[in-house]
Amino acid sequence: MSQTLLVTGGAGFVGSNLIKALLTDFPAAAIVSLDNYFTGRPENHVNDPRVSYVDGSTVDVAKVWAERGLPSPEIVFHLGEYSRIVQSFDDHDLTWEFNLLGTMEVVKFASANGSKLIYAGSSSKFGNDGQDENLNPYAWTKAKNIEYIKNYSSWYGLDYAITYFYNVYGPGQITSGRYATVIGIFENCYRHGKPLPVVSPGTQTRDFTHVDDIVRGIVLVAQKGSGDGYLLGTGREWPLLEVAKLFRTDYVMIPALRGERVRGQADTSKAGELGWHPTRQLDEYVATFVATHEPVRGAGDPNH
Repeated sequence: MSQTLLVTGGAGFVGSNLIKALLTDFPAAAIVSLDNYFTGRPENHVNDPRVSYVDGSTVDVAKVWAERGLPSPEIVFHLGEYSRIVQSFDDHDLTWEFNLLGTMEVVKFASANGSKLIYAGSSSKFGNDGQDENLNPYAWTKAKNIEYIKNYSSWYGLDYAITYFYNVYGPGQITSGRYATVIGIFENCYRHGKPLPVVSPGTQTRDFTHVDDIVRGIVLVAQKGSGDGYLLGTGREWPLLEVAKLFRTDYVMIPALRGERVRGQADTSKAGELGWHPTRQLDEYVATFVATHEPVRGAGDPNH
C-alpha cells in the first residue's frame, strides 16, 4: 500500500539525510518536503521521482496541502524550525514564528489528518534541573512545543513521538555563516588553514552525534516509538577544547557566548529500548576528515 510522508525542513541538513533514509525504509512511499529555505538549500534536494519539494512556511501547511490536493500523510516528520541558540536572541521574531506559530499549525495539521507526528525536540531543554530551557529564546520555544504537543495529544488524541537531537554533525552540515554548526565551523577553518575558534572556557561539553545515527533513530522512533523521551546522542561528553585538538591544528579562544549551557550528554536508554544505539564516533570522523583534507594556507576568511 502506498504511503505519503511529510518532512518539514526537508531541504535542510538533517531533513535531506532523513529523506534519503525514508526512500529506502519506506519503499512504497511518496515523500513531500515543506521548507521555507531559511537554512535549507536546493542543492540538498534528493533527485528521486518519489520526492517533491514545496517552498512554503509551516504556518501555511494546511493551505499548501489542500491546494495541491495531496492525500493525508501517514507520518509527519517535523524538523522545519529555527534551530540556533545564540542567534535566537537577535532573531527573536523568527524564532517565535518558526517554532511556535509554525509548530502549532503542523500539530493541528497532523491531528486533523490522523497522522503520526514525529517531532524533533531539542536537547537544549535538559540540564541544570530543567532550568536550561530558559537560557535563550530557542530553547524556551522548543520546550514549550513539547508541552503543547503532549497536551494536544491528551486533548484531541494526537499520535506522536518526540526525539531529541544532540549536536548533529556530518555530510551536508552548514560550515559557514551565522547558522553554521560547531563541527562545520571547525572543518571550514581547518580547510582554510585558520585557527579553530573555541568558545571560552573550552571546558563546556557537548554530545556530538553523527547525522547517520540521528536519521536511523528518527526512522526507528517513527516505526516503533510512542510518546516523549527519545534522546539521540552518544552518551559521551566532549569538552570543546578537546574537540578542537582532534583536528591537530591551531586554535584560538573566543569570548563566551550568551545563552549557552555548560554541559550536554544524552541518556539514550529509552531509544535503546527500541534497538537504537549510536555507531559513529566523533574522534574517528575527525581523524578521517583530517586525513583526507589538506589545509589551504593563506585562504580568505572562512566565515564569509
